[in-house]
Amino acid sequence: MEIPAMFDLTGKVALVSGASRGIGAAIAQILAEFGAHVILTSRREENLKEVETLIKNSGNQASCMVCHNGDLAQIKELFETIRTTHGRLDILVNNAATNPFYGSVLEADEAAWEKTLDVNLKGPFFMSQHAARLMREKRALHGGGSIVNVSSINGRIPMHKQSIYSITKAGLISMTQAFAKELGCDNIRVNALLPGLTDTKFASAVTQNEKLMKDVLPQIPLGRIAQPSEMSGMVLFLVSDAASYVTGSTFTVDGGVLA
Repeated sequence: MEIPAMFDLTGKVALVSGASRGIGAAIAQILAEFGAHVILTSRREENLKEVETLIKNSGNQASCMVCHNGDLAQIKELFETIRTTHGRLDILVNNAATNPFYGSVLEADEAAWEKTLDVNLKGPFFMSQHAARLMREKRALHGGGSIVNVSSINGRIPMHKQSIYSITKAGLISMTQAFAKELGCDNIRVNALLPGLTDTKFASAVTQNEKLMKDVLPQIPLGRIAQPSEMSGMVLFLVSDAASYVTGSTFTVDGGVLA
């Protein structure tokens, strides 16, 4: 396949968090397919290895680095390794997320709050900080960089009984805009993807509940849930030269729910 120049990621280094399955794995695969060396991260190496093998068997480049997205010490170590191993970073996709609490806001406890904030908001903030420092340092040679934060349509309209998760995803949208304004002068673009309901293990509490799905599907104009691969094309666009003048924006891929 001949890759159009504006989408060609050959020679670029990309980091995708939460890349062991679902949307993260799909994003990693398409970035590798279009030429990037993709660094896959998540908490467990065995799951990452499956995605790494899949990418390499397709003739593309990938490597694994274990990192808990809510652990700042592990994040620092991750970027030290990237600096030593690759000497640069061109693309960061903050995809890792958690949603340990499903219930009323009146029943939420501090542990659920702290875990969700750590993984969904604090982690992406410091991942972006480390990435932007490395991107800025190498700007003269490589022309900046691109960060994509995977938020959710819940960041726009909170879903019932998913209050903490929705709050963090709203925060991620604001974080996207804040970073975009500050990093534009370094030619580092920052945008957000807002997926709708997608067929992943993460969303299985909803997608595997027949009663709940009878209520959810009529709210989706396209009449179905998304596949993870249907999120990856938008990320490819955002990290490529095709989006060279796009920053601080949110892109909804939800089958029309928020229309």
